[in-house]
Amino acid sequence: MSSIKQNIEQVISQIGLAAEKCGRPVDSVQLLAVSKTKPIAAIEEAIAAGQRAFGENYVQEGVEKIQHFSDSENAAALSWHFIGPIQSNKTRPIAEHFDWVHSVDRAKIARRLSEQRPADMAPLNVLLQVNTSGEATKSGLAFAELAALADEVAAMPNLVLRGLMSIPEKADDYDSQLAAFQSLADAMQTLKTLHPQMDTLSMGMSGDLDAAVAAGSTIVRIGTAIFGARDYGEKTSQ
Repeated sequence: MSSIKQNIEQVISQIGLAAEKCGRPVDSVQLLAVSKTKPIAAIEEAIAAGQRAFGENYVQEGVEKIQHFSDSENAAALSWHFIGPIQSNKTRPIAEHFDWVHSVDRAKIARRLSEQRPADMAPLNVLLQVNTSGEATKSGLAFAELAALADEVAAMPNLVLRGLMSIPEKADDYDSQLAAFQSLADAMQTLKTLHPQMDTLSMGMSGDLDAAVAAGSTIVRIGTAIFGARDYGEKTSQ
């Protein structure tokens, strides 16, 4: 069985090859290790292997992990990303502990995050989640709603609008994957004319990484390929 360190090295190699194929710098794509449901020991292994950015889906679990590592020697270098659906009654702990939020899709959520961000913390980096495939069961806003929400979020004092995120409908063929990601990249380019600070596209997981990088992803979210299969147990939307 391969170690977490070996898995990270393999994923980074895959990212590098994908970037080289489309003429992008290898360091233009960041690996976000999705550590949801994984124990502290697994994250410690990943940190020891050089990983610094971690993604969490469950608020309580994520906050506990952030607090655990807050006094570690690598604390200042670690970056914590909330990537799950956001309930309005869970915004405060997200605002108080995370560095990034990838899943903002409503003005109400954005306002609460801005209002609840502590004054002594840097502004919260925000990505707007877009439902690129229009699936009724999937979170995210429609392309038609994107410009208005981007304007609202960009004006909020304790947030920084950094870019977009999507979880496209699963597709096994490269061309379909690329088309879904390209639609998000095109939307980003349009928004950048009004919001030039936008520089981040969070898209791509293990099965569609190559297409995501080709379309311009700057953050790929990888979990199982690093940590192994997840044990959800009794986890719900904490």
